[in-house]
Amino acid sequence: MILEYKCNELSTSICSDLASEFPVYIYWSADKQVLLYSTSVTELFDDVRIPKPLKVSNEGISSLLQSGVVPPPNTGYQNIYILGIGDTAKVATVNGKIKVTFKHEFPFMNTNRLQADEIKPNTDLILQMVAEATINRIDKSKPSFLFHSAGKDSNTIALALAEAGWQDKVTLITHKSKGMADESKISEKIAKQLGFKHQILHEVDQLQAYHKQAIKEYFIKTPFPCTDNVSLAYPLYVEQLPELKGSNIIDGGGNDCYMIIPPTQRELRTISLSRLISQLSFMRKFVNSESIFNPLLRTPAEWFGMAGLSLKDANKIFSNNQSVYPHWSKESNSRKEWDTFYFKTDILSTITAPEVHIRKARNFADSIGSNLILPFANQKLAEYFNKLPETYLFNRKQLKNKIILREILKNRIGLDSDKLGKMGWVYSTQSIILHNWNEILIEIQACKLWCHADLLKILNRMRNRMNGKGWGSIASGRYIYRIYLISSWYNYNKYLA
Repeated sequence: MILEYKCNELSTSICSDLASEFPVYIYWSADKQVLLYSTSVTELFDDVRIPKPLKVSNEGISSLLQSGVVPPPNTGYQNIYILGIGDTAKVATVNGKIKVTFKHEFPFMNTNRLQADEIKPNTDLILQMVAEATINRIDKSKPSFLFHSAGKDSNTIALALAEAGWQDKVTLITHKSKGMADESKISEKIAKQLGFKHQILHEVDQLQAYHKQAIKEYFIKTPFPCTDNVSLAYPLYVEQLPELKGSNIIDGGGNDCYMIIPPTQRELRTISLSRLISQLSFMRKFVNSESIFNPLLRTPAEWFGMAGLSLKDANKIFSNNQSVYPHWSKESNSRKEWDTFYFKTDILSTITAPEVHIRKARNFADSIGSNLILPFANQKLAEYFNKLPETYLFNRKQLKNKIILREILKNRIGLDSDKLGKMGWVYSTQSIILHNWNEILIEIQACKLWCHADLLKILNRMRNRMNGKGWGSIASGRYIYRIYLISSWYNYNKYLA
């Protein structure tokens, strides 16, 4: 459903639900006469009142290149905005034009929590709420798939569905990664233990003609640009499992905002130092993207999930590039006195996670007409966890979170997340680039966003750096891949055509 604010109506405020299970997408016309909004981005973009093609935002493209994400409420498009966790838009009419004032306030601060003697977590209730948040969103006329891993989130959902007796209605699917990060065997074992069907999806290195067509169709239909490293794997999953089209897709994302994300030891050491070093912002104009000096110049906020091309390279590639330093400097300074746990969580869970990791899943679901379900982003669950004392959510000394989920999984299915350690789906961007270099180069060079005189020099420089070792080699591959993702979106997307 699309809602509209009309000139001279009473002022109003627009926001999403607490954990942004349903972000609000806004179109605010350049002449400030039209404002439309909806929780369905595809319905909004298809509305005849929005002129097509949409136009890219220079600020948005600059952020994608340098940070890997466009911080809400802005997007990669002009006149299109997103309201996510903690975001509010106050809408009013001023001098015959619609005025929108955006505000962000993190809703999961520790001041909202009850004391330890006031509430204790009810594990049966938690699993029941997770099951209800999932089942209530499932279209029972369609097949259902849970993206499953060895992690705490997807396993809590699997356990909740199993205890609700849904084993025969949901299939667990997992990605087989290369090397030590592979979780597929653990996932398969847990699926068998809980009584679910299980399917492994494989990584593709050498892209064949039908793979390339699937990728093209994905970029045609995907609503937003996204730089998540696993983005390219998703359209290739459909080639292995065609039933994904039009299905219910269940994803475990969405609880970091209220579970709180502890900083790492490295982050605790570097945040104070970065406040000093980041003031040397003029150096951003002189370092290469793959130089170790590039990440060292980050502001404190940028340490929480932001990484990308240096200002030097971004300026050469994109003639309308804008430095992201003023934005991240402002975000860092406004949280200067914050507890680092909540500083990191606010940045990561309201910007990086929803607009990189979860946006990847939303884009995929929108591109194949599927129903994406994010149980942990459910309003009722978010409200419940937001009341729990810190001790059940994260440990300040051990720097680990999701304490209650760890206990549930260990006690009920014997999954020891502490022993297992941090794992995640890994997609080898290095392999994709090395096996498909010519095709990737052709796609990037076909993109009219870039300044091609310097583009090829920078791409070849980073490609050569990939032959080496260390951080610079890995970063070079990721940045080439990012330019490819943005280029393909711009080249094919139907909303830009």
